Amino acid sequence: MEKRRLAVGPLGDFPVGKFRIVSIDGVEIGIVRLAGGALHAVRNRCPHKGAPVCKGILGGTWPPSAVGELAFERDGEVLVCPWHGYEFDLNSGLELYQKRPTRLRKYDVGVEDGQVFVLI
Repeated sequence: MEKRRLAVGPLGDFPVGKFRIVSIDGVEIGIVRLAGGALHAVRNRCPHKGAPVCKGILGGTWPPSAVGELAFERDGEVLVCPWHGYEFDLNSGLELYQKRPTRLRKYDVGVEDGQVFVLI
């Protein structure tokens, strides 16, 4: 099945660090631009219990560490589910710190002539 390339708006409509939700064929897709300029598009549905995941916090993570150590990492690259706090890596879509991680449904996204496109 061939993918469709759909325009979803000008790049200026996608502020850094905030999801914009678009509906394509009845499916909600959240698109976010990170501080470094990268765009990510994910289905607005947590694979755990179906929460509107793009309504969650976009921040960083506190990885497992040794006693007495605490480090905050990956600021702006981790999406936290608003229902149960599951953390997802926006680059890979994988849930963090799980033996058998679930994965966000990601879509290819890009910019051409100032217009944002999603491949479905």
